[in-house]
Amino acid sequence: MILLGIEDADSQADIQWLSSNIINLRIFDDEAGVMNCSLAETGGDILLVSQFTLFASTKKGNRPSYIRASKPAIAIPLYESMIRQLEQQLGRQIFTGVFGADMQVDILNDGPVTIFIDTKGKD
Repeated sequence: MILLGIEDADSQADIQWLSSNIINLRIFDDEAGVMNCSLAETGGDILLVSQFTLFASTKKGNRPSYIRASKPAIAIPLYESMIRQLEQQLGRQIFTGVFGADMQVDILNDGPVTIFIDTKGKD
């Protein structure tokens, strides 16, 4: 399960870097139960869901602000590019949510392992 937040500062280069990182990140258990295998190695699937609320700012007041999250005109093309990039690198179709839809998604977090990857920290 990938929750993807997009901000105006994101670019195609960020999408390419993030996709490669996701596909090759060694976060799945090997035969010894050690997180040593990548998605590419396990043959696992991806569910990609756009999630603007990842950019919630709670610094001021009691209502989160989503001002950093991109508007659909910027976010949709990058979200669609991320789908294509992941499919190309994985070599098959991925599963996706519906951009901007109010969805209810159930996940089973085996771990617990949740990793936050920010393309602004890649350098």
